[in-house]
Amino acid sequence: MEFGKRRRAAVVVLGDIGRSPRMQFHALSLARQANLEVDIVAYGGSDPYSALLEHQSIHIHTMRLWPSRDGVLPKIFRSVMLLLKPLIQFIMLLWFLCVKIKAPDVFIVQNPPSVPTLVAVKWASWLRQSSFIIDWHNFGYTLLALSLGRSSRFVAVYHWVELHFGKMAHGSLCVTKAMQHELEQVWGIKATVLYDQPPEFFCPTHLEEKHKLFCRIKKDIFKSNGPLDCISYGITSNDIQDPNSTLFTNLIGDDYHLKQNRPALIVSSTSWTPDEDFGILLEAAVMYDRRVAALLNENDSNGEEVLWKAIDDGKTFSYPRLLFIITGKGPEKEKYEEKIKKLNLKRVAFRTMWLSPEDYPFLLGSADLGVCLHTSSSGLDLPMKVVDMFGCGLPVCAVSYSCITELVKPDKNGLLFSSSSELADELMMLFKGFPNECDALKMLRNGVLEMGLSARWATEWEANAMPLISKVISGDLH
Repeated sequence: MEFGKRRRAAVVVLGDIGRSPRMQFHALSLARQANLEVDIVAYGGSDPYSALLEHQSIHIHTMRLWPSRDGVLPKIFRSVMLLLKPLIQFIMLLWFLCVKIKAPDVFIVQNPPSVPTLVAVKWASWLRQSSFIIDWHNFGYTLLALSLGRSSRFVAVYHWVELHFGKMAHGSLCVTKAMQHELEQVWGIKATVLYDQPPEFFCPTHLEEKHKLFCRIKKDIFKSNGPLDCISYGITSNDIQDPNSTLFTNLIGDDYHLKQNRPALIVSSTSWTPDEDFGILLEAAVMYDRRVAALLNENDSNGEEVLWKAIDDGKTFSYPRLLFIITGKGPEKEKYEEKIKKLNLKRVAFRTMWLSPEDYPFLLGSADLGVCLHTSSSGLDLPMKVVDMFGCGLPVCAVSYSCITELVKPDKNGLLFSSSSELADELMMLFKGFPNECDALKMLRNGVLEMGLSARWATEWEANAMPLISKVISGDLH
């Protein structure tokens, strides 16, 4: 395939490149599979994958981040900032795209955000005589409407800009068939579906790697300054320092073993934003805690420490402890951390942490279940976090919405829920008899592994993105 005379592409993200895995994978594929020089223009913040940093043909150009203090400003100034912020971002983007980097054959830009990104990239593509492709992850105006309301004039203007400049692109990619249909029928834009798929380093974790990971994150799990709970009870400083034992595993001689009375590990990755109702997970955790206590006829007057001591002494129960590890950064994190502290649960505990890009796949591959709270502002996108979980062989319980079944196949690779009560029911059903007798959980895990054998990012990209990019660069779109 032909990729232009310049042999160069630019990937544009008006966001933290370390938290934009799909655009990182685009850059890797452009460099590895299309053999192009790749410039990434984005904000810094989180570390991207090491494969990106180590590739000689990928060059990352980080822009200065806009100060995130809009929320503390008086209301009268917020409207001014809504206008000023995109203007400054537009100038900065144009400087990077037209001056700081070499002229590419094609710009590939993430949407959302749409303003001022699509405007700046369109201008840059005209000034530098380059092609311009939009990768539609969602609709930006629907995300803005979550905070401002659908009737806001700012949302109406944003929608117009997104539609107008979206039509000016030379090509489009999108993440679901539902979005493809919406773009074509309502927006008049033809798009190619490029499903998110995990890269090759998202895979099930071997027991030795699980043990090493749990050793690395011991201090995050056994927080010395945190509240006492079913996970931290009875843990000493010697336990934290011991390299042969973790909460989940033991190293005996040269052999690694899973502990019989280990808790079930549940992972949820969240951006702590309004389109993910974390309250559903907290309510489900409380319900699980109370239902198990009722089923086991536990006396509340005995207090939590009687139960915790029995567990510490090696006693097992028909329903396990649950440890939820919540990864991610975002605006509502502290609010929910305060709520978690007040739950006072017997056999459920929460930990929030941020892992390195290299450790995150190991955590997913070490967990027993993933939970996804993504609801989609447009109802047309799919959560990348579920793709990552499936790549690591992890079954998922996900919030049900219009197009989620393009990814999660109920009773095959996961389950869907619409309320905290439904999620609690699923936790009870999946973890009864854990770790040896939970057949429903084992069936879902086997389903994930069977369905995920052929689905990898490089294959999907070569079949769908590469032909579009080649046609756009050559001008052969008909």
